[in-house]
Amino acid sequence: MKEHDTYNSLQRPLQHRQPLSCRPTVMMLQENLTLCVPRTSSGRDPHQPVLVHWKQPDECSPNHVLIKVDRFGFSANNITYQALGEHPHFRYFDFNTTPQTDSVSPKTHGIFPVWGFGTILKSTHPKIHEGERVYGYFAPTRYLLVPVSPADVNKHAFYVPRPHLPPDRRPYNQILRCTADPQYSPNPMTEDLTMLYRPLFWTSYWCEDWLFSSNYRRGASLILISSASSKTAFCLAYLIKKRISRKEISRNVKVIGLTSKRNLQFTQNLGHYDEVLEYGSFTSGRAFSTGMDKRWIYVDVASNEQLNNRILAHFASPYSGKLAGCTILGLTNLSPASSAADTVDWTSNTLTLAPTSDGSDTDSISSFWPKFENFFMPEWLEVRKHQLSIAEIFSRQNQAWKELMANCVGWVQIERIYGGAAVKKAYEDVANNGLRPDRGFIWSLWDKEEWICSRL
Repeated sequence: MKEHDTYNSLQRPLQHRQPLSCRPTVMMLQENLTLCVPRTSSGRDPHQPVLVHWKQPDECSPNHVLIKVDRFGFSANNITYQALGEHPHFRYFDFNTTPQTDSVSPKTHGIFPVWGFGTILKSTHPKIHEGERVYGYFAPTRYLLVPVSPADVNKHAFYVPRPHLPPDRRPYNQILRCTADPQYSPNPMTEDLTMLYRPLFWTSYWCEDWLFSSNYRRGASLILISSASSKTAFCLAYLIKKRISRKEISRNVKVIGLTSKRNLQFTQNLGHYDEVLEYGSFTSGRAFSTGMDKRWIYVDVASNEQLNNRILAHFASPYSGKLAGCTILGLTNLSPASSAADTVDWTSNTLTLAPTSDGSDTDSISSFWPKFENFFMPEWLEVRKHQLSIAEIFSRQNQAWKELMANCVGWVQIERIYGGAAVKKAYEDVANNGLRPDRGFIWSLWDKEEWICSRL
């Protein structure tokens, strides 16, 4: 594990206190520190983040909590959050409000969400206590002050009211209370793995569940996944292999990954794919010579238009296999500077069990240009809540998570980065050079010593 240390100042240990009443609470805080990024609409370079020093409000209003964000994961998902920050469907910049300072404002800059762990410093809700460990959809900041839905607090979680966002965003508004979270372990390494995999894994998990619910588009035996080195992609491949090992789908199902030449070895070494092919020469792979009677599913994680056109052109041939379905699962090729972020189309998302049990062709296969379907996890999860009990959903998730934590150690090398200046530099490096698939970033705007002291 590689760790970057940039500062040496110390913070006094957090003292556990009794719950506060609901009256406003005066807070004596250090200056806050938040990483902000330019909005595309501002015309500024979106790869130039701003580290903002600003003062937190002096009072904690009723039904609010102040969270000390200890550390958070950073992956290609966060780059997508930024690229789609102003997109009318996703609206990732609408989860947290940008501070108003001389250098940034809510009109010129946004805050991309991050999944991380923190500690409750102040609470004006009687059922939420100071000193609690929490996990949620936070901001890259030191302190995060959020409202709490007064009647939406239970032993497992509480919720941030965001009435300006669609109801299916509720999973993102949930803040988990770690003491009652069956998937939580206080081990720092497990916390790191949680921040890296939990957001991506559940997208992959429910996507595989969606495919399985349709019998893999009535029995497709070849699953083609682009951006195969990304965590979302290889977690999907891992889950398909798990399904095969449980004999719930045929062992003849094969998973083929597409990746770049520089990521080929890493992706092969993961062991999740039956075959890994380079983008430039994928049609020469063994799977592509299996004949015209094979049914394929293409899962597009890269969102690379040129690649997609080549794949569609290949399957347009009457001598190729048939595409039973094309699913858009990710946007790993989308950068905040790309104009493509403004043209992402989400109108074709149906998320239904299209193939019927009687075999009727409600999911008809085009011989030439099959329709791409968008997969958005909260929307499918909303469907599943009407088909499965909450207890069954939790049971399935807990078992899947337990297996992942036992299997994923060693897939990537965790790299921790501490301190505002070091995090800003790391972000700029990623923006300019891209993400290495064999690295998992854990970032903190706190100096290492300050974070350690806050956990004592």
